[in-house]
Amino acid sequence: MAGDDAEIVDELRIGGRDRNFTIRLPRATVDGREPPLVLVLHGNGPDPGGPVMREWTTFDEQADEWGLAVAYPDGIGGCWADGRGVTAADQAGVDDVAFLRAVIERSAERHGTSPDRVVVAGMSNGAFMGHRLALAASAQVAVLATVAGGLPAALLDVRPTHAVSAMLIHGTADRIVPIDGGHSRRRGPNGELRGRTLSLRETAEHWRTIDRCPSGPGETHTTESSSRTTVHGGVGGTRVVAWTVFGGGHTWPGTPTPPEWDEPATLEFDAAEEICRFARPLLVSPDLRRL
Repeated sequence: MAGDDAEIVDELRIGGRDRNFTIRLPRATVDGREPPLVLVLHGNGPDPGGPVMREWTTFDEQADEWGLAVAYPDGIGGCWADGRGVTAADQAGVDDVAFLRAVIERSAERHGTSPDRVVVAGMSNGAFMGHRLALAASAQVAVLATVAGGLPAALLDVRPTHAVSAMLIHGTADRIVPIDGGHSRRRGPNGELRGRTLSLRETAEHWRTIDRCPSGPGETHTTESSSRTTVHGGVGGTRVVAWTVFGGGHTWPGTPTPPEWDEPATLEFDAAEEICRFARPLLVSPDLRRL
């Protein structure tokens, strides 16, 4: 698939703005088909943020293990217009849905990735943006994976055309984006609360309803430091996982927390590896996921 250098830096012009992303191609495919694409979305922070997620996670390693291409897009000003209305990108009217759709299309045209077997994985602001993209581009996005980011309440009425499997990971000790949901720390000009997000439980229930998963408690697997509940049987074989990390903070599971980042992290599992393991069998044709 790719040569000795499997990394490509690409540029797009969307909405009058120059946008960038780096794509890491797998060195071989696992089934002879176009490799699925994983979009990894950074949180609100340094500009650009794509390199941060590339350094912080093991998605590059997973690319070869699972036969996946991995793209690291950069948000404008280090953030995404995720629909909550509180980020600089939202307030500037940036169309990040159009940008990320364009990344999917460009990757398919130039780099040979699948245009409709896409995984979107994000943390914090990137997780919120992941929900927005999965709802708006459900024919392309087969799997959503979020860390520390529930569904923005502003997106509750958005109705996707296709079912999307979801892995939702959140820590009980997250002080920045609490597992029980709530409003953004960024108040309005008159101090009003803004940018409400749903809890992990409510977010999982919302995706279960979208995917038409059967009712019932699902299957729960609990360890000393986490508990995950999986519901199978949605349209097209979709499934939803709600993964609670006991004592976990606003961090990426599997990555040690820098000393200056005062949030507890779990090393019990690697979120990137678990996301790829979850996603690989669920990357089916959009025809099978149509609602």
